[in-house]
Amino acid sequence: MIVNERVVTYIHSLELPESEIIEKIEQEALESFVPVIRKETQSFLKVLLTIKKPLRILEIGTAVGFSAILMSEYMPEGGHITTIENYEKRIPAALENFKRAGKERVISLLEGDALEIMKGLEGPYDFIFMDAAKGQYIQYMPEAVRLLAPEGVLVSDNVLQDGGIVESRFAVERRNRTIHSRMREYLYQLKRDQRLQTSILPLGDGIALSVKKQRLPKEAEEMKTKTEEAGERVASRRGG
Repeated sequence: MIVNERVVTYIHSLELPESEIIEKIEQEALESFVPVIRKETQSFLKVLLTIKKPLRILEIGTAVGFSAILMSEYMPEGGHITTIENYEKRIPAALENFKRAGKERVISLLEGDALEIMKGLEGPYDFIFMDAAKGQYIQYMPEAVRLLAPEGVLVSDNVLQDGGIVESRFAVERRNRTIHSRMREYLYQLKRDQRLQTSILPLGDGIALSVKKQRLPKEAEEMKTKTEEAGERVASRRGG
């Protein structure tokens, strides 16, 4: 864990329960070994949504729909969430959970490859929550920034990999090295992209909180090109 386990347990003890259906969906997911956002991450999202009051939310990575349903409880009236999922086995469960929670009209699920779907979307989105395949974040980044409204918020979850992100590439298990290197590159690009102001927080499994600047500096176009080139390099290596 990134933070002392006793501290995390204490923080969890302070949390108030959500609605009965949200609590039930979360418990079912955990019992089925489907990952859902951690309690402290849930609390952080709720505060951000209360402050930002986003009307258009894009979620990358639906799983069984828990986080989309949770966010829908804290967005303003008239808001809408578009969520993307590629894992066919989880899509029926997500759609059923949206129905159970009475959220079919405020949450739309798009099925398929997240990058391809994002390329076909039109922004701007006020709030983007990225919680999909960690090795793909660097490829999603150019489209996420394009779709984000000025002063919009991008939240990237699970970016510190239980603290493993600080380890040398060679200290990481061989099967995890690609994800490790791609995540490090993603965080590097987030912090240096002149279009964004980003803070990386040791919360949950690590969160990157980015805000798109309203006025972009002259260097932004150059950074945009570098970010796109980085995504192309990752895609090229993957293809090889």
